[in-house]
Amino acid sequence: MGVAMVAHVLVPTSSPAEGAPSGPLPTSTPSAASNPSAPGTLPEQLAATRTTTPEQAVRLALDGLGGHHGRYALAVEDLTSGRSAAYGSSTETFTSASIIKVNILAALLLQTQDRGDRLSPAQRQLASDMIRVSDNDAAQKLWTDIGRRQGLDAANARLGLTPAHAGQTGPWGLTRTTAGDQISLLKAVFTQDSPLSAASRSYLRTLMSAVTDGQNWGVGAAGAPGDPPVLKNGWLPDGTPQRWVVNSVGIVERAGHTLLVVVLTDGQPTRETGIALVEQTAATAVEALVRTP
Repeated sequence: MGVAMVAHVLVPTSSPAEGAPSGPLPTSTPSAASNPSAPGTLPEQLAATRTTTPEQAVRLALDGLGGHHGRYALAVEDLTSGRSAAYGSSTETFTSASIIKVNILAALLLQTQDRGDRLSPAQRQLASDMIRVSDNDAAQKLWTDIGRRQGLDAANARLGLTPAHAGQTGPWGLTRTTAGDQISLLKAVFTQDSPLSAASRSYLRTLMSAVTDGQNWGVGAAGAPGDPPVLKNGWLPDGTPQRWVVNSVGIVERAGHTLLVVVLTDGQPTRETGIALVEQTAATAVEALVRTP
C-alpha cells in the first residue's frame, strides 16, 4: 500500500498479507442457516414467532450463534421486499481495510462522468488489479488520482455516505467506515437510484464478480449455493498483536430475493477466525430476513 499500507508491516508471517495470493481457507462449521431442514433451526424458530419483525428475526438468529471474538456489525437490505435489518450499531466505526477500494473506484468513476470522459487504459488496468486481486499499489495510484481524502469525501457526499474518518494524509486502508455507509455505497453501486451511470455500475459489478480465487470468501456465503460471489473483502492487522480486521461487502441472491450485505469486524484473533465469523453471520442474517413471514 506504500505509505497507505504501514499496517502491513505488522502482518504475521503465518497469515497472508492483504492482496497477496492465499491458499485454501478453513471451512467454518455450517450454521443453522445453511441447513434449514435441521430440527430446531431457524425456520422452526421463525414459525414459532409469527409476529417477529425482520429486525427481530435477524437479531434472534444472530444471538443464537453464541460467543465470538472481537466485535462486529452487520447490515442487510433486501432489494426485493424492501426489508432491512442490522446487528450492532449502524454508526459505529470500523477500519475500512480494502473494502474502501470499491469506494475509491466509485469516486473515480463519478469524477470521470463529470468530465464527460472515460477511464484511461492505464486506469482500467489499475481498477481491475485493485478490485480483482486487491492490489495495494494500484489502489494507492487511484487514491492519488481521486484527490485522496478530499476527493473521496466530495464523492461520498453525492453517493450518500458520511465523510471518511481519516486525516487528509492518512493511509486509505485506515479510513473508518460504518455498516450504514457501506449499505449506502452498495445501493449506489447496485441500484438505479444512484449518481453513477448504468455503465459505471455495470463496470463495478463486473470487477466485483471476478475476484480472484482465495479472496472470494465472505458475504457470498449467504447466497444461493453455486452462485458466483459479487463482493469485495478487506483484512489487515488492527494494530494490536494477533488481532485482525476482517470485512466483506457485496450483493447476493437467495430464495428469489436480491440482498445487499455488509459485515465489518475487528479484534479477530486470526484472519481465518474473522472469515468464519463474516460468513456465518452473513448466511444466518440473510436466511432469517428472507424467511420471516
